[in-house]
Amino acid sequence: MADSTLRTIEAPFVALGPSGVAIRTSIKGMSQRDRKVLPLVGAHLGSLACADLKARCRAGTDHDSDQWAERKRALTQESSSRWAGSITKATHDQWSLSRRAQLAHIHNLEAGVHTIAHRLSQPVGEKGTKRAPGGYRTKQEWFQKTRRLHVLEDRLERERSDRDAGVVHVARGGKQLARNRHNLEAAQLGEYEWRRRWDAERWFLQADGESGKRFGNETIRVSSDGEVSIKLPAPLAHLANAPRGRYVLDGRINFRHRGEEWADRVSANRAVAYRIHLDVDRGRWYLTASWTIPPVQTVPLTVARANGLIGVDTNADHFAAWRLDEHGNPMGDPRRFFYDLDGPATYRDAQVRHALTRLLHWARREDVSIAIEDLDFGAKKTREKHGRRKQFRKLISGMPVAKLRARLVSMAAALGITIVVVDPAYTSRWGAEHWQKPLSSKNRKTTRHDAASVAIGRRALGHRVRRRTAPPPHDQSDRVGHRTAQAGHGTRGREETRPRFPGPRTRSVSPNAARTRVTSASTTVRDAPVDQFWVQDSLLLTD
Repeated sequence: MADSTLRTIEAPFVALGPSGVAIRTSIKGMSQRDRKVLPLVGAHLGSLACADLKARCRAGTDHDSDQWAERKRALTQESSSRWAGSITKATHDQWSLSRRAQLAHIHNLEAGVHTIAHRLSQPVGEKGTKRAPGGYRTKQEWFQKTRRLHVLEDRLERERSDRDAGVVHVARGGKQLARNRHNLEAAQLGEYEWRRRWDAERWFLQADGESGKRFGNETIRVSSDGEVSIKLPAPLAHLANAPRGRYVLDGRINFRHRGEEWADRVSANRAVAYRIHLDVDRGRWYLTASWTIPPVQTVPLTVARANGLIGVDTNADHFAAWRLDEHGNPMGDPRRFFYDLDGPATYRDAQVRHALTRLLHWARREDVSIAIEDLDFGAKKTREKHGRRKQFRKLISGMPVAKLRARLVSMAAALGITIVVVDPAYTSRWGAEHWQKPLSSKNRKTTRHDAASVAIGRRALGHRVRRRTAPPPHDQSDRVGHRTAQAGHGTRGREETRPRFPGPRTRSVSPNAARTRVTSASTTVRDAPVDQFWVQDSLLLTD
């Protein structure tokens, strides 16, 4: 009888390819005048962006197209029509992102309140199950959790009221950097260093592209030979060194990655969005170009399964992968691609990128697809869910599953590799139950993660995670073990016993259907003398 408490497992699907491209390069050969003009332009436009974001947040959910047009007209007087369009669009994107983050925070608070309320309803010391937590250990802990429940309920009520009123809390420049101002020693920053970072983060130097215009962008124009020019705002028009209020930088850019693709778009006057920003630590200015691309044509799921695939289990420090054939049988040995998530963000990103590159190169050599889990730890990072398991909470919080999947899909699309996404439910549990021990041997130790990769691959292929059931251990026609191999869905007789082939049972001699040997009745003489012996003759069946 099936367990009714198990949740429904979603069907696997082929992941869509990336919908956009972003490339970055440094601006080289900048003059002192360039380094003076860019901060002035960025600071002026940044102040306009702050005022526009304040106006948008004040409007809340009552905002309409008329208010948008009014805001844009006010910004146009202080900058230009194109700069005003870029600022208002960036404001709306930031407000929408804050609304989505607010809703996720509400769901997180609801999960915490539900968990604490359930545990408080249980007797003190009550043991929990695998699917439901028990009571708290001591009366002191129970009392502390009652106080925390009131705190979370107050927060939840406040967040719900803010959402109903359309109120969001946004800090241009980042909430973490804003909080560092009140604790500079812990952030290991001086006041001057913090101010430089804060100002640079609040500058606004980005503009969306427009197809049909020269080089695909009239506000920040980049020619195919690397010349960068900016349309100056009206109050800073006196800084122009080119006609029509433009400033041409002395520095030049050169895209090494996707440079030819970018040059083709610029030459055809197709839309390209640009962003100029300063890296305060390095003291370098960078330019980021981005544009949309048509969604990559995905192959049907049956085609992705045709040659088998590679099941990949994502872990805190490595990818566990195993190659499976089209019938779901593991082939060869498992592979592990390690990475380190300790250290700065650039180091972590390089580690993940290197591990994904090795995985994708292996998949390309095998000419197969890759199966991954649709992981989302958003509702599983709360301390109410895992209690005192601080190390486990830290473990799953440090896994960048969303960024990892996006990067894998993007890199796979560039190599023409298909990504199949499966439901992550019970893959580790059932993989260890059905595959870890059978795949272990004296020379190979199969881990729980390796077994989970097999479960992921089998689910992507449309097979059950468990192996085929073995026959009874003392069946005369079939011995134990032969049904553990996976056969295709269309194979006839896949659940039947093995056919009986005529010939010697040892199979050392090829069977001969034209001649069947039978034995006569035994001529053994009981209690015969020692010097006598017996011979068992065979009779031939003739016509």
